[in-house]
This record gives sequence, structure tokens and C-alpha cells, in this order.
Amino acid sequence: MKWMKFRIKTVVEAEDIIISELYDRGLEGAQIEDKVPLSPLEKEQMFVDIPPESETDDGTAFLSFYVEEREDGSLKLNPEGEAACADGAPGSGGAVCKETVLARIEEALSEVRQFMEIGEGMVTVSETEDIDWINNWKQYFHQFYIDDLLVIPSWEEVKAEDRDKKILHIDPGTAFGTGMHETTRLCIGQIKKYVTPETELLDVGTGSGILSIIALMYGAKHAVGTDLDPCAVEAVAQNKEANDIPSGDFELLIGNIITEKEVQDKVGNGCYDMVAANILADVLVPLTPVIVPCLKPGGIYITSGIIEGKEGLVTRACEAAGLTVLEVNALGEWRSVTARKVVRVGGHHEKQEAAEAL
Repeated sequence: MKWMKFRIKTVVEAEDIIISELYDRGLEGAQIEDKVPLSPLEKEQMFVDIPPESETDDGTAFLSFYVEEREDGSLKLNPEGEAACADGAPGSGGAVCKETVLARIEEALSEVRQFMEIGEGMVTVSETEDIDWINNWKQYFHQFYIDDLLVIPSWEEVKAEDRDKKILHIDPGTAFGTGMHETTRLCIGQIKKYVTPETELLDVGTGSGILSIIALMYGAKHAVGTDLDPCAVEAVAQNKEANDIPSGDFELLIGNIITEKEVQDKVGNGCYDMVAANILADVLVPLTPVIVPCLKPGGIYITSGIIEGKEGLVTRACEAAGLTVLEVNALGEWRSVTARKVVRVGGHHEKQEAAEAL
């Protein structure tokens, strides 16, 4: 079996975003090479080439994607990502030419470059044979804990001693879809902190549905997710089924809540006790004033996906929209901002609870 390797030179800060963009375009199973020191847990769970310890981190990263090459010379992409692309031919089963893959990579890099520095962005192409890259990488993703929650992929069994624990069944997909990434962990921690049995959750950019599913596992009453990507429909459906989430407990809407009034109308105003958004800071800024009307008075707004240094953009957007910032939390180079919609009591803003939280 032949494989074509597409290798991208970028920077560490852009790794996850580029991987996510390329997954949406049909490329999956990224190999990451950088010089960032790895923890023992990361060495066990992530598919990376570990550099010699003597090398210092210069911020450079290489992302490699291995695409199966068919006998006719076409390349086999992930059909779900392929279907989401405008140039994907119906019924092609993800079969495209090398030039199409290169065009999609350049498109993804151009998209990410609008929001952040991606470095050189050089793409090189080579061939290799007889390696099952699509399945071999699974050996690097194992079950792990997020506090008291066990996250486990479909190819591993739950141990007898873990069967009484909270268990999230989910397979790796997009970079932010499994709970391993710091931004997702930050969101999960805040959801667990503020969720109640009466919580109505709005999950903006739901992706795999992990935040909504976890909120429901920890007692939320109902969740609504929105996402731009039609591939989220299948991902959410699979993860709901894997985690025994009743269909009516978690609803999904496809569309842009920032710009599409139809989506805004379906979501509704004053309906949600909590809104979660694990998105880039530059998207959170225009999103925030749209989200505020969706919250009930006293509702919690949880944001993440914020790279270090950009948390000020989000806190200012929250304050400008009339929210009170409760917390700014950090994990690695990522930040999460949690805010509350002010409750009006007798014509005055009630800020005592926010002051106590700070």
C-alpha cells in the first residue's frame, strides 16, 4: 500500500488549529514533531516524535499527514471531511488528486493565518509504503482521566475497577474533540463548577459534542449545540449513542449564530443558564454580544480557546456586553474566561456574588 506524506512547517502555537482545519478538509491522523518538552502523560498518549533532550524549543513545528494512494493515482481522504468541501464530487468516496489536497492545505493555512501567526507554512510532499498510518496511531491514544471522569476510546475496554466511575466514550477526531486539549479541560472544569440539575446549556461550536455530553453527565437538564460544520451532525450522533444520551436531551443546529438570524431565532433569547464556547479569541469577541441575549439573568458564560496574551480581548468584550467577569483560568499557554450576566435587583446591578467569586 502506498501513502503520500504532506508535511507542513509551522509554529507550535498553530498546531492544533491547523490540524482541526485540515480534519474538516478530509485529512486526519496528524503526526506532530516539535521540541516542546513533553510530560510523561503526553508521551504515552500523543503521536509525536520526541526530539533529543539537548535540543531547545525554537517554536518550530512540523505536521505530517499520510494519505492513502490508490492504484489509479488518486488519494483517499476522510469521506466526511471530503463531503464538507465545495470541490468534493458526490459519491467520490474521498478520492481526489494531489493538487486538490495541496489546494485544501493552502486554503486551511490561509484561513488560520488570518487569526494567528503560523510561521513559514511551507508544504512538502513525499511517498512511503506499507505502513498502516490510519490505524497505527491508535496505540498512542489511551484512556485517561479528567479529574473524576474517565475518557476512553472505542478500541479499549473499561476495567472492572472503573465500571462505577463516570465514563465518557469518545474517539479522537478534531484537535479539540476528545478532552485532551487544555482548552477543552478548562471548559470542562468550569462546566462542572457551575452546572446544576436545572441547567439549560448552549454549546457554541459544539464539534464532537463533548462539552454538552459532559454537562448532561454531570446533571444538566438539556443542551443545544451549534456548529458551522455539517460533519458535526454525525459526530454528535455517534457520541450521543456511545454515551447513552437520549436524543431529546441534546439538540444540534448547523449554522453561524453570529451572522445568521435564523440560527439566532432557533436558539432563542433568555433561555440558557449557561453558554459554553471553546473558540478562538478573535471569534469570541464578535460572538459575545450575540450570546448575551441568549442568557437568563445570572447566566454563566464560559469561554476558552484563548491563547495566552489574548484573554484581555475577551474580558473587555464581556464587560462591553454588560457581563461581569468572574474568573480567568490558565492551563499551559491557554486561557479561559468565565463571566456572568448581571442580575438587576430594584433597578441596580447585583454584583455581590461576582465580587465574592473574585
